[in-house]
Amino acid sequence: MTILYVDGDACPVREEVFRVAARLSLPVKVVSNGSRPVRPPGLPQVEMVIVAEGADKADDWIAERITRGDVCITADIPLASRCLARGARAIGFKGRPWTPDNIGNALAGRSVSQEMRERGLQTGGPAPLTVADRSRFLSALDAEVAAARRDAAAPPPRPWVSFE
Repeated sequence: MTILYVDGDACPVREEVFRVAARLSLPVKVVSNGSRPVRPPGLPQVEMVIVAEGADKADDWIAERITRGDVCITADIPLASRCLARGARAIGFKGRPWTPDNIGNALAGRSVSQEMRERGLQTGGPAPLTVADRSRFLSALDAEVAAARRDAAAPPPRPWVSFE
């Protein structure tokens, strides 16, 4: 069964995730380190997971448990990369699906921005979510869940073998 993992500390689309999960009867795990209190929604399929405080603790928890057929909702590019490496799917808060084809460029761009910030340069932050972003997210989440369900139902990919 497909599970939705939400990187919960700063997720602006939790309510949208809960609506999709309720409609599709999917379990949700909202993972947070507790630094920003997240109010439980009181929905039976939603589990609030509080991990130890510290950098990347929530990311580590998700990355250790997510599997093929699951979806991670996160703006954290390294976490998205880790999820893809485990065969899962990942989607950003504005509805951008992370894929093996686009994650490398995203990681590189993140690295450049981080280096610029370390040098004291302004890189700007993410723009606030718009109504169009939320709509795009909902549509993309539906598509990713459908693809994840197909992934879960298909036989696992065969390992690549070299005949050299």
